[in-house]
Amino acid sequence: MTDVILLDLPEPASPGAGQVVIEVEAAGVGPWDRLLNTGGWDVGLQPPAALGVEGVGRVRAIGPGVQGISVGDRVLAHEAPLPGASGFWAEQVLVTAAHTALVPVALDPVAAAALPVNGLTAVQALEALGLSAGQRLLITNGGGSTGALAIQLAAAAGVEVTATASPSAAERLRDFGAAEVIDYHDPAWSDRAQAGFDAALIAAPGTAAIALPLVRDGGQLCSLTSDAPAPERGITSTDLYVRPDAAQLTQLTTDLAQGLLRLAPESLPLTEGPGAYDQVTAGRTAGRKLVLVP
Repeated sequence: MTDVILLDLPEPASPGAGQVVIEVEAAGVGPWDRLLNTGGWDVGLQPPAALGVEGVGRVRAIGPGVQGISVGDRVLAHEAPLPGASGFWAEQVLVTAAHTALVPVALDPVAAAALPVNGLTAVQALEALGLSAGQRLLITNGGGSTGALAIQLAAAAGVEVTATASPSAAERLRDFGAAEVIDYHDPAWSDRAQAGFDAALIAAPGTAAIALPLVRDGGQLCSLTSDAPAPERGITSTDLYVRPDAAQLTQLTTDLAQGLLRLAPESLPLTEGPGAYDQVTAGRTAGRKLVLVP
C-alpha cells in the first residue's frame, strides 16, 4: 500500500481518440479508494498518481472522434480503468468520452460528484435483482451512500424495502421510502426481520450469510461486498462490481436535479484528501459522502 499524500503531478497527456481531459471541479471519495491504493481493484493506476474513479468537471480538451461534447461542457463520470493511469483527485484527469454524462445546469457540482459510483452501483444492483412493484427487498447498510440511494430507487419502483442501519439513520431512511429500519447493532437483528424476502442487497460486509436464510426459495441475493454465499434453495447468489454507464448516469443526474433523489454530500478541499481517505477507509463517515474540491 502506498502512502496517501499531496503530490505535484504532471498534466494528463493530450486526449487520444475517444478521450477527453476534464478540469476537475469535485471528486468523490469512497471505500473503494482503499482497494485502488492496495491493488485490490486494478483500474490501471500507476503511482505516483491521483486516486479517485468518480468526479465532475469542465471539458478542457477533446480527442479525435468525440461527438456530443464540447470544450467547456460540465460532465461527470465514473471511470475504470483510468486511461491516463491517474484519477480524479487532481486538477485534471483523462477519461473516456463515452463514459461521461452532461450535468444538468441546475445541479451543483458537489452533489453531482457524490453520485457516480454509489448511484451506478445501486442502479446496477437493482437491475440485476429485477424486482417488481409489491415485492420485498432487504438492504443491509441502508444508511450508507449506496444503500440510501438503493432505498430511494427501489421505493420509487413500488418495492417494499426493509433496511438495516443505525437508529440515528432510521428517520432519514423511512423518509426515503424504507418500510422498516432494523438496528444493525442488535446481534439478533435477523430475527426481527420478517423472512421471505424476494431479494437481498448486501452493502454491509459480513451480512450476506446472515441475510441468505431470510430470502425465500428461488429468490435472489446480490452482494456489493464480494462475499456472496453459495447458492441454496434455488436462490441466485452473485457478487456485483460496478461498471461505467453514461446512460445510467444521465438518468441519475436528471432524477437528482429534479429532486427525485436526495443526497447530502460534505465537501472538503483537495488538500484534505489524505484525511478524507483515512475517514472513509476507516468507516468513520457515519453515512456521509465526502467530496473533494480542488
